[in-house]
Amino acid sequence: MAGPPPAVAALRLAVRRCLAPLPAGLVLVACSGGADSLALASAAAWVGARTGRAIGLVTVDHGLQPGSADRAAQVVAWAGTAGLTPAVVAAVAIDPADPLGPEAAARNARYQALRHHSQEYASTAVLLGHTVDDQAETVLLALARGAGPRGLSGMPERRTVDGLTLLRPFLGERRATTRAYCVEAGLSPWDDPHNADPRYARARVRADLLPALVDTLGDGVVGNLARTAGQIAADSAYLDELASAAADDCRSGDGLDVHRLADLPAALRTRVLHAWALGLGAEPAALGHRHVAAMAALVVDWHGQGPTMLPGAIVVTRAGGRLTGRAAPPPG
Repeated sequence: MAGPPPAVAALRLAVRRCLAPLPAGLVLVACSGGADSLALASAAAWVGARTGRAIGLVTVDHGLQPGSADRAAQVVAWAGTAGLTPAVVAAVAIDPADPLGPEAAARNARYQALRHHSQEYASTAVLLGHTVDDQAETVLLALARGAGPRGLSGMPERRTVDGLTLLRPFLGERRATTRAYCVEAGLSPWDDPHNADPRYARARVRADLLPALVDTLGDGVVGNLARTAGQIAADSAYLDELASAAADDCRSGDGLDVHRLADLPAALRTRVLHAWALGLGAEPAALGHRHVAAMAALVVDWHGQGPTMLPGAIVVTRAGGRLTGRAAPPPG
């Protein structure tokens, strides 16, 4: 008896392997209705039915396009026919004036909605449909921003943030495979026009830059970029562990001892400062290299300079051999 088509078999296997280590309980799939997430939801439903795993679905309606509510309702209706329970629409509001920009604002709202529904239904994890191609795009965007190892590490296969466990079963699969799956399974994915809108950097990378790299260097460049991200992530995780231990040694009261910081290798010192700044309340999305470099200058290039300002109205000052942080006084 012939087995399923290669694309269907590959994605079902990827989901099965991803779910196998999880404890018993409901797993939710984040599904926009696009090819990647639709294939993921379908494959997860198939695996769940054969392993006794409850699989549900959340589709986020960002309200940014005409007809978005209708499309979200169609995804939920399809989920019901696929045996995905619960299947819910999470409507979110995006502030067009958000200083982080529309892409980041939409992403933050989406993850907040997923966290809310994961807690509401006590799910074990939430599955996301990112592919190797998405990972390659993420690495290229990080390079363009001048990101350090944290940015170049790309998206992890597994990440837990504020109690929300996110899993990406398809980080080893190509986008073309998810589209082939949809064809073979008779699914009709929705193509988000934002993904082809040149106003967005990721859309330009997807439409122009990555295809140009493939034309110049061959199709293997996509997987190589993703593989590089994985290698950097492994090295970065080890350095983060060392930095966590070093941070404990550098603490001095409610601050950090500058002499102990100065004795650290730069790779650890910057990580200690970055984590400390987040602990002070600095805005994670806005905290960048220049802020960490300015704090490091208070340690290794001290000449009596003034305090460093961090995003989130945090002031970092050196005094008495220590770095301390406090909320900036209100203007006026």
